[in-house]
Amino acid sequence: MNLAVNNTSLFLAAMLVLVALGISLWQKLGLDKDIVVGVLRAIVQLVIVGYVLKYIFRIDNVWLTLAMIGFIIFNAAWNAKKRGAGIPHALPISLLAILISTGVTLGVLILAGAIKLIPSQVIPISGMIASNSMVAIGLAYRSLNTQFRDQRQAVLERLALGANLLDASITIVREAIRTGMAPTIDSAKTVGLVSLPGMMSGLIFAGVDPVRAIKYQIMVTFMLLSATSLGAIIACYLAYRNFYNERKQLK
Repeated sequence: MNLAVNNTSLFLAAMLVLVALGISLWQKLGLDKDIVVGVLRAIVQLVIVGYVLKYIFRIDNVWLTLAMIGFIIFNAAWNAKKRGAGIPHALPISLLAILISTGVTLGVLILAGAIKLIPSQVIPISGMIASNSMVAIGLAYRSLNTQFRDQRQAVLERLALGANLLDASITIVREAIRTGMAPTIDSAKTVGLVSLPGMMSGLIFAGVDPVRAIKYQIMVTFMLLSATSLGAIIACYLAYRNFYNERKQLK
């Protein structure tokens, strides 16, 4: 099946951006600059990545593939760190959490034979895993910041009663992990009924049998649940201590 996506059709589709711009201007949301910058960045980034991936796929070198995966993981960690404003060491924590969640999930998929260790399969899957882990960690960071602020008195009372740092923080940590995992779980509940996700839709567009496409999407659902749960739990259990000083007092 040949998809009729050419430069002309892309240009015409770009007119849809005017809908978002129109709403922003009409409702005075102040998002028009962000929309324009976001669209331009998306175009530039995707064009560059497209040519880079084309080169990597053609070369088919293991080290180059691993370098690209490392680049994806670092960028995911950098963006997760931005959502953890005020949390010390958020970058190394995010990097470790995303590295482990991506590595473990990707390793299981390769060992199970679900995907092959080739750039055209490993790199896109790594991007999907790392991006979802990034979102989960970002949400978990926000939850930690909010809860440690809102529940400050309760935490101080637990500490005064002799609780250690984990016991004083465990309800906050668990809620943060739950918050990070929630979007993926909600998505899993509605997949196929409300949404036809990217991989499944892309395969169907490419002419793959819908039943076969569904199998791939089920695999994606499994891997994203794994990645978000691993990423969120690692990040939260490493990050919560940063809300205390060296004397085990709440900052």
